[in-house]
Amino acid sequence: MNNILTDSIFFGAVISVVGYMIGIFIKKKISILNPLLISIIFVIAVIKIFNIDYETYNSSAKYISYLLTPATVCLAIPLYRQIEILKKHFKEVFIGILAGVIASMGSILLMAYLFGLTHEQYVTLLPKSITTAIGMGVSEELGGIQTITVAVIIITGVLGNIIAQGVLKLFRIKEPIAKGLAIGTSSHAIGTTKALEMGEIEGAMSSLSVAVAGLMTVVTASIFASLL
Repeated sequence: MNNILTDSIFFGAVISVVGYMIGIFIKKKISILNPLLISIIFVIAVIKIFNIDYETYNSSAKYISYLLTPATVCLAIPLYRQIEILKKHFKEVFIGILAGVIASMGSILLMAYLFGLTHEQYVTLLPKSITTAIGMGVSEELGGIQTITVAVIIITGVLGNIIAQGVLKLFRIKEPIAKGLAIGTSSHAIGTTKALEMGEIEGAMSSLSVAVAGLMTVVTASIFASLL
């Protein structure tokens, strides 16, 4: 069975897609669970059970990664539909995203001091709230560990997706624009899927935040990196 799996050039992509489909099915039963989280657990279980090394899995699953950038670009569609709202509230949107980016990296700086992180560990965590396509480049440029950066970005997005609605209710945030900006800035594209479920305005603002927060992080990350 192990040879049958590893001999196929697409087995990694197949088990990844199957894992995600299982995640979607389970989410319909238990809404708080995230399909991506379930698919990650499923893939880890499969490669452990059949004793498949990560390199072999990744060589056949890498084709899915090619879809990451186009999928991120597609988030511009709901933004285009709500372009008039963006024009009307441009200043508020810009300041809101900037505040989110500073809060994200500022919290990492604080934790780095509290837990005594090295500079390498610190810069690895700095891009945690931006999309993987941008975060990997930022981590590499600053001298971080890319593989850990990817894992942290995914964890941040999944947690944001799961707790977003509860946090918004806790702080009584009802304005659709504010909801979208908060989710997109803090939990990038994975969180944006939750914003899209909430409504078109929330999804559009979250999509905008993913791109703008990524660009702001690229510009400001080197400044924060020099603080530790």
